Amino acid sequence: MPRVPDEFELVLVRLEASAEEARALQSLLSPSERRRAERFFFERHRRRYIVARAHLRKLLGARLGVAPDAVALVYGKNGKPRLADERLRFSVSHCGDVALFAFSRKGDVGVDIEAMRPIRSVDSIAAHILSRRELRAYAAARDKVLAFLRFWTRKEALAKGLGDGLSVAPEKLEPSRAPGWRVHSFFPLPGFIAAVACHTG
Repeated sequence: MPRVPDEFELVLVRLEASAEEARALQSLLSPSERRRAERFFFERHRRRYIVARAHLRKLLGARLGVAPDAVALVYGKNGKPRLADERLRFSVSHCGDVALFAFSRKGDVGVDIEAMRPIRSVDSIAAHILSRRELRAYAAARDKVLAFLRFWTRKEALAKGLGDGLSVAPEKLEPSRAPGWRVHSFFPLPGFIAAVACHTG
């Protein structure tokens, strides 16, 4: 993991688990989380959800000094979980069998992780998602996919930090010009790129 400023903390977790491990971790989930887990059609997706949510509870519990199953989560209009008292802000992003968690006691935080993979028609996608200033930087990049994913993860991280998802048109969400926010890009492990956004006031 990269060195990051003191205002937030990052944790990377692998989500693959055996059926026995998933059953043990499921005991940490709330009744509503267990019901949601049962709605997944594919078993691997169900296990990944269970592992990710159990680790979130364990990580929050360790930082709050409570048992994982005692962590009280509430959900916003977009389904984003948060603590009722908001003494600790957090964000979660999943990609395949990897989950990235960000925690902050100083302000809102958002995180996104993506696999570095070929993207068909990346120029066309970039033209619809990037701002004019971002498109100029994208056009000058030698690795177009890497450049696009860097911009995309930064936008996603900021959107999550703002709590809106990407309800704002992506081309209008420019992290480098978001007042009061710092956005950092990094490579959490080979084959992945990520970004974290934190509100600095």
